Amino acid sequence: MNILKHESDIWKTADLLIGAGIKQSDFPKFMMPFFALVMVESRLIREAHRLEKEVGKENMDDFIEMFRLEELGYNEFVIRNGKTLKTICKNDKTFDIDFQAYLEAFDGETRGLLGVNKGSGEEKFLDISGVAGLLKKKDILFDTVKAWSEIDLTPFNNSEITTLEEHIKRKWADISAETAGEQYTPEDIIDLITEIITSKIEDNNKFLTIYDPTCGGANLLFGVEDKIQKKFNRPTKTHGDEWNDALYALAKIESRFRNDSEIHHCNTLTAIKHIEKRFDVVVANPPYGVDWKGYQKDIKNDTTERFVALPSISDGQFLLTQHILHHLADDGLSVVVHNGSTLFSGDAGSGESHIRKHFFDQDWVEAIVQMPTDEFFNTGIYTYLWIFNKNKPADRKDKVILIDGSNHWEQLKKSKGKKRRQMNETHRAQIVNAFTDFKDNDFAKVFDKWHFYYNKQAIMLTNVDDQGNAIKMPTKTNRSGETVEAKSIKIDFSTVANLNTFEKEKMKAINKAEITDFNKENYKNLKEYYDAEYKDFVAGFDYKEEAFVVIDKKGNSYTYDTDKSTIIKTDKNQKTSQLGNGKINIKAAYKKATKTKEAAISITVELTKDLEKDYEIIPYSPDKDNNQQTIETFMDQYVTRPFEYLDNVVGVELNFNKEFYKPEELRDIIEIQADLEQLENDLELLEKELAL
Repeated sequence: MNILKHESDIWKTADLLIGAGIKQSDFPKFMMPFFALVMVESRLIREAHRLEKEVGKENMDDFIEMFRLEELGYNEFVIRNGKTLKTICKNDKTFDIDFQAYLEAFDGETRGLLGVNKGSGEEKFLDISGVAGLLKKKDILFDTVKAWSEIDLTPFNNSEITTLEEHIKRKWADISAETAGEQYTPEDIIDLITEIITSKIEDNNKFLTIYDPTCGGANLLFGVEDKIQKKFNRPTKTHGDEWNDALYALAKIESRFRNDSEIHHCNTLTAIKHIEKRFDVVVANPPYGVDWKGYQKDIKNDTTERFVALPSISDGQFLLTQHILHHLADDGLSVVVHNGSTLFSGDAGSGESHIRKHFFDQDWVEAIVQMPTDEFFNTGIYTYLWIFNKNKPADRKDKVILIDGSNHWEQLKKSKGKKRRQMNETHRAQIVNAFTDFKDNDFAKVFDKWHFYYNKQAIMLTNVDDQGNAIKMPTKTNRSGETVEAKSIKIDFSTVANLNTFEKEKMKAINKAEITDFNKENYKNLKEYYDAEYKDFVAGFDYKEEAFVVIDKKGNSYTYDTDKSTIIKTDKNQKTSQLGNGKINIKAAYKKATKTKEAAISITVELTKDLEKDYEIIPYSPDKDNNQQTIETFMDQYVTRPFEYLDNVVGVELNFNKEFYKPEELRDIIEIQADLEQLENDLELLEKELAL
C-alpha cells in the first residue's frame, strides 16, 4: 500500500475550511493539530498491537504498565477502551463530550504538545483546543474530525508516516511560510546534503550524533538520519531545537516514535540546551534575513564563547552558524544552507566579514556549493551549501573548493509553490563527485583559502594644488621631545567676510574674535542665541566661494583660488603668493562664564591641510613581509597624492559570479562586415521596390 494515497485525503479536509471562509494561508493552523492527532493515534494502535503479540493482553493493567514504559505516549480511551476518533464520530449526539474525553485521555506530555485545554499564559503548541473551539463556532468541528478519522495510518510504519508528513509539511510551506526555507527543505536538497555527508563519513558501526539547531518540523533532521541509516549500518541519535510552537510539537511527536531522538523547544541562540555536547554531524537550513533585535541583550551578554563577532542585527544567519560550529565535534562535518548574503555582506572589519574570516582562519570551510534558483518552495533566490569540516584531509588544508551547481537542475513538470526546479540523481552525483575529487573542472574550482582574503588599507591623503603642493605647516616639539608638524596655522584675524552675501542689508561678516552681545528681545541669553542662530551663521561661510576673504590684523588677506586649488595670500602691498592646497576653517564655540570672564562666543580662523581619508582594496598575502610589499607596490602604482598609512583591516569575501564569470565571445570583424554588407544590399533592394 502506498501511504501517499492519503495525501489527497488529507487535503480534502480543507474543503470544509474553504466552505467556512477560512483563508488558505491559515490552513496549516487548522490542519496541523488533526494531522498530529491521526498520526499519534495510528502509532499508538500499531504499537499496542505489536506489544499484544509479544506479551499478550490477559492482564490489562500489566499490559498498560508495559505500554507506558515504551514512552511513546498514552491514551486511556484508545489503549484500554479500544475507542478511536472513528468510534466517537459514530454518534454526533455525544460527540462533543466524547471528543473532549478523548483529548483528555492522552498522557500529560502528549496533551501538552497537542495543546489540550491550555491556559492563556501557557505554550499552546498545536493548540487543538483553541482550533476546535473556532471550528465549533463555525459549526464544522464534527465534520472536520469525522473527515480526519477516515484517514487510517495504522498499516504504515514510522518511516512511511514520516514520508507522508514531509509531503504535507511541504504543502504547508507553499501556502504559509513567511521566511525562505523556514518550514521545509525539499527532498532533493536533503538527498544532496546526505550524499555529501555520506561521502565523508565511514560505515564503521560507530555511534553517530546528528543535530539541527533550527529543525522546524524536523524533515531535514530526520530525512538525513533515515537516508544515512539506509546506506550505513551505524546507530544514530538525533538532536533538534525549534522555537516555533506548532513545528516543535510535530517534531517532538515524531521523535517519540524514533529509537533515539531529543527535540527541545527553545530559542537556539539564547537557551543553551547542549552546552557540553559536540555533534558528529550538524545540518541546518536557518531562516534568512530574520533580525535578532528582540534578544540582542542576551546575545551580547552570552558567556558560552560561541560568538567571535556579531553580524548585522537585521540578519541572524551567521549567529546560528557560529552556534553550529561551536557544537560541531573536532572531527565533525556540517552542511548549512544559506542565502548569498553570508558570502559577501559586510565590509572588512564588520561583524559578517570577521565571522567569515574566523571560519577561514580556523580552516573549517571545505566547500561552498551554489544551488540553482527556484529550488525552494517559498523563495526563488540563489542558495548556497556551506560545507564545514573540522578535520580536513592534509591535502585540503588551507584550500576551498567552490562548486557552481546553478546549472545542475531539471524543470519540474508542475511547479510546487516557487519551486520550479529540482536536482535529480545525476545532478547530485556530479556535485558530490566534484567535491570528492577536489579538482578543477567546468563547474568547480579549487582555491587557496587566502584567495578570498583582502587588505582594506586605510590611508590619509593630502590634497595638493595645481603645482603639486600642499600648505606647509610649522613644526613643534611634542611632549616626547620629537619634532612634529603642527596641525594648523592660527590667523589673528580682523575680518572674515563673504562680499557677495548680505544678511539683513549688511554684508555677511565677522569682525570680532569674541561675541558677548546679542538681541535680548529675541533670546534669553547668549547660549540660546548661539544655539539658535550664531552657530549656523558661522557654519554658513564657505572658503571656496569666490567672494570669501579673511583679513588678518597685519593687513594680509587669504582667499581660495578654485582654479588652482590653492590658498592665495595677499600682503598689504598687494603682493600675492600661492601657499598650496589647504582649508580655511572658521570655528565658533560657546564659552561658559568663569569667575573672571563673562560668557562669550569664541571665533577662531585656522589654515590646515586638506586631508581626505580613503581606502584601497589590495590583494592579501599570508606572509607578513610579502603582504606589506604588495601594499606598497599597489600604492606606488595607483596613488599619486601624498598620503600616510592608517589602519589595515583584513577581510574575507566570496563572489561566485566573479570566479565563474565567462566573458561573451565577440564575433569576428569579417563576419560583422559581411552582415553589414548584406543589410546594405537588402536596403537597396527595398528602396527599388518602393520606387516601383
